Amino acid sequence: MARFRDFVPSGVIPATLCAFNDDFSINEAQTRRHLSHVAATRGITAITVNGHASEVHACNFEEQQRILAFSAAEIGNKLPLINGIYAEGSIEAARLAKMAEKEGASCLLVFPPNTMIAGGQLRPEMALTHFKRIADATDLPIILFQYPLTTGLGYPFDTLMKLIEQVPSIRAVKDWSADPMTHEKQIRTLQSLPRPVTLLTTHSAWLMASLTMGANGLLSGAGSVVADLQVELFEAVKAKDLAKAQAVNDRLYHVQQVFYAPPFLDMHNRMKECLVMLNRMDRAVVRPPLMKLTDAEIARLRAALKAAKIEPDGAVKIAAE
Repeated sequence: MARFRDFVPSGVIPATLCAFNDDFSINEAQTRRHLSHVAATRGITAITVNGHASEVHACNFEEQQRILAFSAAEIGNKLPLINGIYAEGSIEAARLAKMAEKEGASCLLVFPPNTMIAGGQLRPEMALTHFKRIADATDLPIILFQYPLTTGLGYPFDTLMKLIEQVPSIRAVKDWSADPMTHEKQIRTLQSLPRPVTLLTTHSAWLMASLTMGANGLLSGAGSVVADLQVELFEAVKAKDLAKAQAVNDRLYHVQQVFYAPPFLDMHNRMKECLVMLNRMDRAVVRPPLMKLTDAEIARLRAALKAAKIEPDGAVKIAAE
């Protein structure tokens, strides 16, 4: 497995799911099958593992290492792998970063530590120390995961700029600011820096609107199901083909409405159920505290796939006009 050196995050980057057995152990065969299916999508630029979509919150260090290792064995020669760094402390985050480099990752996606939720925004030096420890542990490029400020985990704009200035390995920001004004400001500012930082949107509930603001990429768990449509939308927006973008968005709308409905935490649970409906995964097991969806919600997902014209053998191509 060859690491993709000098990888710069941009374009369409799906975040894949992790399959589990009924006893909640990792189902490697099914996860590999899922990875291979997504990796075969024309136009994607990388794949993210050990992120929200793969329930990283419920996986220990050894499991995260195993997931990255078999992901690299399965698709690592085809596409760069981005590995999530999800840890409450900076020392453990640095340990994960070293592991990711050793196992063949080409980039890191760094989540904000939940320990900063109770006022970390008032201590920017904490965020700086966290990222510097990670950067000191590896030479891999970093994607900073920007949360909404209302969660207590987002980085204020001034702090974000300090992080980018003082940690040069931050090459992209996965933006989930959840505020259109902040989102556009970050797109315009970061991508116009002397050392441009790519803005990867993760506003998948309103993806077309986000992309038209100028984001140079997207990183999304929904790509585990609709990566092909995301590629078509991204390319249409970049080509300024409004009619094509609207046509793709008309299909995405149906799944976006069900994926991101309350409760928001079930989004990847719903995506996993869709993979089962599409014959891309055998079962939709999630680790507690996540729980199986109700029959009524599964029916809504099935209806959304039908409305979006996504068939079990893959997405149907939009007819040429």
